[in-house]
Amino acid sequence: MITLHEEIVVPRSAKDCFRYVADFRTTTEWDATAVRADKLTPGPVGLGSRFDLDCKAGPTTLQLEYEIEEFQPWHSLVLRGKGRWFDVMDTIVFSERDDGTTHIDYRAEFQYHYGLEKLAGGMENTLRKMGRASLRGLKRALEDTNTLPGTRAATARADKWVAPGVAMFSKLGYRRGRKHWLPTSRFMDGQHVVVTGTSSGLGNATAIALAEAGADLTLVIRNPKGVEPLQQQIADATGRTDITIELADLSLMADVETLAQRLIAKGRPIDVLVNNAGALFNERTLTDEGLERSFALLLLSPWHLTRLLKPLLADHEAPARVINVISGGMYTEQLKCNKLIMRPETYRGAIAYARCKRALTVLTELWADAWADDNIVVNAMHPGWADTPGVASALPTFRKITQRILRNPQEGADTIIWLARATEAAQVSGKLFLDREIRTPYLLEKTRESVTERNRLEDYLEIKLREATDGHTEADASNKGELDSITTTANKPSDNAA
Repeated sequence: MITLHEEIVVPRSAKDCFRYVADFRTTTEWDATAVRADKLTPGPVGLGSRFDLDCKAGPTTLQLEYEIEEFQPWHSLVLRGKGRWFDVMDTIVFSERDDGTTHIDYRAEFQYHYGLEKLAGGMENTLRKMGRASLRGLKRALEDTNTLPGTRAATARADKWVAPGVAMFSKLGYRRGRKHWLPTSRFMDGQHVVVTGTSSGLGNATAIALAEAGADLTLVIRNPKGVEPLQQQIADATGRTDITIELADLSLMADVETLAQRLIAKGRPIDVLVNNAGALFNERTLTDEGLERSFALLLLSPWHLTRLLKPLLADHEAPARVINVISGGMYTEQLKCNKLIMRPETYRGAIAYARCKRALTVLTELWADAWADDNIVVNAMHPGWADTPGVASALPTFRKITQRILRNPQEGADTIIWLARATEAAQVSGKLFLDREIRTPYLLEKTRESVTERNRLEDYLEIKLREATDGHTEADASNKGELDSITTTANKPSDNAA
């Protein structure tokens, strides 16, 4: 048997340290050998939780299945790992000190199979080096002093040549990107997070991950029949039963306003707002307020909701965060306000979707500038090509062709979760992220909008909001006369509902 023993001291509570280490999925962030870690058992991490790990051993990869055999919050953990060639017992003791730091005692005992002790003995020095490297990695992770990562040269080249940039939207791009990620050990206890569109797909994956991170969640869904299934799903995955669910059809501005009124009446500040709700409508339809549905749900709704909730976001001690979920389709479209609502004879769902997401990207930049003094950070994220129920229903042919390279919802949602959790993600505003890297919003220069269109965007949205709230039906005309009268000077977002 070979025993490795290392000790570190970190400036975190024993509770934080214990929670981070106990979820052995985090080993890929700090263990020098771990390349993959999946949780095999449902429910919150605890006694009996099992994890499947792939660990590098020279030129080969070894698989280990770990199980938590002792679970004493926030004091000690014992995990037993079983593999083909050896078993390992990890004993970790957490001792919080009077100064708020925590001493971590980490002991790993290796028991080799098939009489391989002699061979293992020759590797003892290598194992000890790997153990020390892993504990240094754990120390860095728990110190949480990451700076915002830049854009890698390879990523910049891919964006410049367009086709490689698009290829990075796939599962391959995700796997390449994660090799360079920094640990995320920040928990969100006591932070209020509002996420729209959480019944399935990206929003659902985001809700579960942020619940695991300790956030107090308000989840917005449309269908009342989805309340109990969503509550049960989160409870089964995380053990959390304290999730708030709000009902609202976000394609209706009246529902947007009622939702905002309910949240404001509660008076709970919002630390993170995730504008995720969306759908791709292949058929052109109007809402009950007379607005084209894609435009109403994908653009007017997040614009109106975010402005209404601004009083709950502003002036926090730590920056509040607004995260707008966009789409790769927007790379093909240029912002032109009079084309945001497509005519019936030219309507195509994918184009309508892309144009609204382009406009939401521009709003991200406008809000970041206008709200900096209010201590609000606003960023957008692109999930890549993710296999969600929305893609399956709206783009069946695309899904059939690309299914093998599509990301799963958890992979697609990763950057949302990172933007909400990571300490370093609050260091920049007004940017577009894919796989935790800042990306260009323009793969094609011809899609860059004019200053005039940027400056008239919010005025155009004001007009459309008035049409909906005044009870006017949406005219399929482009409102050219109205737009021509709008000033082209820069306009900051209004703090008040129109």
